[in-house]
Amino acid sequence: MSATPQTLATTSAFEVLGPVMVGPSSSHTAGALRCARVAASLLGGRIVRVRFTLWNSFAHTYRGHGTDRALVAGILGLDTDDERIRDAFDLAREAGLDFSFEPAPDDASVHPNTVDIDMVDESGARCQVRGESLGGGKMRISRIDGVGVDITGIYTTLFVAHRDTPGILASLTHLLAMAEVNIAFCRTYRTEQGGRAYSVFETDGAPDDSVLPMVRRLRDVDFATFIRVPGATTAAPGVTATELFDDGAQLLAACEERGLSIGGVMELRERGITGAEAAEASMRRVIEVMREETTAPIERPTRSLGGFIGGEARSVSEGSSRWAGALMGEVQTQAAARAMAVLERSAAMGVIVAAPTAGSAGVVPGCVLAVADAVSAGEKDVASALWCAAAVGLNIQTHACVAGAEGGCQAEVGSAAAMAAAALVELLGGTPEQALCASSIAISNLLGLVCDPVGGLVEVPCQARNAIGVAAAFSAAQLALSGVRWLVPFDQVVNAMAEVGHALPSRLRETARGGLATTPAAREACARCGACA
Repeated sequence: MSATPQTLATTSAFEVLGPVMVGPSSSHTAGALRCARVAASLLGGRIVRVRFTLWNSFAHTYRGHGTDRALVAGILGLDTDDERIRDAFDLAREAGLDFSFEPAPDDASVHPNTVDIDMVDESGARCQVRGESLGGGKMRISRIDGVGVDITGIYTTLFVAHRDTPGILASLTHLLAMAEVNIAFCRTYRTEQGGRAYSVFETDGAPDDSVLPMVRRLRDVDFATFIRVPGATTAAPGVTATELFDDGAQLLAACEERGLSIGGVMELRERGITGAEAAEASMRRVIEVMREETTAPIERPTRSLGGFIGGEARSVSEGSSRWAGALMGEVQTQAAARAMAVLERSAAMGVIVAAPTAGSAGVVPGCVLAVADAVSAGEKDVASALWCAAAVGLNIQTHACVAGAEGGCQAEVGSAAAMAAAALVELLGGTPEQALCASSIAISNLLGLVCDPVGGLVEVPCQARNAIGVAAAFSAAQLALSGVRWLVPFDQVVNAMAEVGHALPSRLRETARGGLATTPAAREACARCGACA
């Protein structure tokens, strides 16, 4: 194995095949909800008033993406897969929560998906938190009351607000040591010497209920809480992941060293992070939701929130007998229909699996489940293919990105197509080298794909692009399985994707201010749609 340092050991596969969430957008719905829920946990009392200041992509698309409802839902403590998110405003009024939204001017120095959350609780205590949604449902808290911090919730996280006095850190670490809590990382942020300070302890597993009261009783501690990101998968207590890979080259080396497929290596890695039982249970849940999301909208079509889509998946499925033979073939036709079904379910605020994002959630399950049915693959084979998809997605999101607001649609549908292509190769018995070759081909042929949602809704062109992602995955998998080699290795293709994403103008990165979103037909359709009003 390579001695290259590794950085991926703490990220669960189900932060790539997930979260399980209510649509329509993983970054603008699930990620926003997580930001708000973590922010609310930093005040001790019930929140009675909150103002959300929205920046950049959030400011332009927050109504169409359901960001506003998700933020309120997060303050109320809802989870990412709670279907009551769509009713968050009514729930807030019933709870006596006063909320407002304020779009801010564009600012290139601020992350594309940023929200400032100003809160007041029932005791009158105030707190201002800046949250950033990083794509695929992941988030980061970057500022608390003007102090720069870095909180992601990847680990179980103890947050302590205290005064900057001599001995306070020693007291905190001693207390955690006595409680047999293993500290993975510890950081302290302060305004000035002797002033207000925040300490963040990321730990291996959550300690028992006795720890928090003891921390709160320490002299100079003002507030303490454990931060839990809703829907996130964190390391199990006492379990340590073997650092198996950090990029595609190391992934192939791990496969060769252990005699495993990519899916086998990823499953082994997940068992090391969360434990075997949790890994198996999470995968069963993902497959269960994927089967439902890819079939229910075909059987029972529902119009989306914006009204732009609903019923297209059924039309493609029913048209198979007429068109599949001459065009895509029966299996790819059903894969495309299933992929489109997921977008319909997401756009109606139904429960889906972000894989790796809500906007691209149809590609992986559409491909894997359609081909699995065609070859009569068993549940273990389906799981292995999805483990493989997660390994590819993990590499992409770490070395590039999967968020449209950062890298355009190439980062969303392009990443999903790469994940699906590798999964198909694994499902059909290909080698790890062929799987990564298929991923490289899929990404290479979707480089530069812009993110231009009409009306800021994850509907048009997102649904059709999921079908195109299916076509890219099928083509790439067949080329790789046929022995076609790709000139540029997977890791270099991912680096190229990151470079292209950074070069895209901001208006072509999920702002609805360029591309198809600004065509006369799109503007006319938006004028008739009440979803963003």
